[in-house]
Amino acid sequence: MFKKEVYIDRRNRLKQELGSGVALFPGNVDAAFNYPANQYHFRQDSHFLYFFGLDHPGFAGVTDADTGEDYIFGNDFDLDDIIWMGEQPIVADMAAEVGITNTAPYAELVSFLKKATDEGRKIHFLPPYRGETVIELTRLLGIPNAEVKGAASVALIKAVVKLKEIKDEYEIAEIEKAIDIAYEMHTTSMRMAMPGVVEQEIAGTIEGISLALGGPVSFPIILSMDGQTLHNHYHGNVLEEGRMMVTDAGAETQLHYSSDITRTVPVGGKFNQRQAEIYQVVLDTNMAAIEAIRPGIKYRDIHFLAARTIVDGLKKAGLMKGDTEAAVAAGAHTLFMPHGLGHMMGMDVHDMEGLGEDFVGYDENTRRASEFGTAYLRLGKELKPGFVLTVEPGIYFIPALIDQFRKDGKYLDFINYDKVETYKDFGGIRIEDDILVTDTGYRVLGKPIPKTIEEVEAVMADPLR
Repeated sequence: MFKKEVYIDRRNRLKQELGSGVALFPGNVDAAFNYPANQYHFRQDSHFLYFFGLDHPGFAGVTDADTGEDYIFGNDFDLDDIIWMGEQPIVADMAAEVGITNTAPYAELVSFLKKATDEGRKIHFLPPYRGETVIELTRLLGIPNAEVKGAASVALIKAVVKLKEIKDEYEIAEIEKAIDIAYEMHTTSMRMAMPGVVEQEIAGTIEGISLALGGPVSFPIILSMDGQTLHNHYHGNVLEEGRMMVTDAGAETQLHYSSDITRTVPVGGKFNQRQAEIYQVVLDTNMAAIEAIRPGIKYRDIHFLAARTIVDGLKKAGLMKGDTEAAVAAGAHTLFMPHGLGHMMGMDVHDMEGLGEDFVGYDENTRRASEFGTAYLRLGKELKPGFVLTVEPGIYFIPALIDQFRKDGKYLDFINYDKVETYKDFGGIRIEDDILVTDTGYRVLGKPIPKTIEEVEAVMADPLR
């Protein structure tokens, strides 16, 4: 964990933002894998971790904006626990490490919350994402299960977003640790991407790198030569010469900060002419978008800059035609990039997404679009120093989408469908980096991971088998 002053400051700023009431943060509990004693690896709730720092199951944290007091509710380990787990610290000592002196057994949380409610004070809590948390909030607060998510505090959501969207120096250092682990994962993936290799072999190897150097992967690995499927978790293909392999993967550090990197490589280590042409368009888009990042610009505007760069590149390749601005305004680019340019990143790889994308990526000055493609943009609002975000443009040839658009007669003035038909076997390309918004511009975080054609081919010239 960080030094206790970090957590004290976070809770104090939260109380200032909230103004009044009691903020309740239930921690996560263990979850059974296939029978009670065989459990998934424990993952603490990120918001509990951010404010209370204790990476153990069975706790709840409370911060009281009216009195200024903070509390940890949890139970000390008993002898049975110690037999299986070894000596464990007591709750009071753990709480002291994050600057909290008020502790109580977990069973006393109900009476604490009832007293606050009886006094007419509001109990703030965030939208739960686990079923057991919904059930626990029902037990603690008397809210019917079906109404729990709707009863979440908008005031607390907005306060948490305001605090967590700005990353401090400690968080940035942790994210860079995660990216440095991703460097090893991705360069290994590149070296293994040879004809005859089963995708699962590569996916398993790079997941092991994450576990060995930090913690679990920050999300299930996306690795496939069928890169036209944006989130392809199937790893059963045997790699073939002439195909491209997308690897979208990141790691968590021991403090649970994430990385999220994508690289796309030619199976066998050499780009052919068609691959290099499309790859360079995506790379140019990635770099143009990164170079446009600065405080005060809306990320949605950078998304459309990326769209224009893709259209310009595909016009040169003969796949698109017509006026670039008109093509983007019409949405013709969405045939090739039907997703948003990126998202916030931090302790969660899609940072705070459980609070609602519209709270995290949008605000009263920037509303989410409803049009196909642009509606998937997770981050649209004005950038501020301290934001950490992804830049991940891509070009995909999705046969079903091509067929549907052509059948509907969409974008005939901008898309050369006859040539696009010849790319239905191509797959997809995505290139993604993690970026810090600075006071004056941007910084690409972590050890640079090869992404130019020359860099990728150089790494792949030394294959691993």
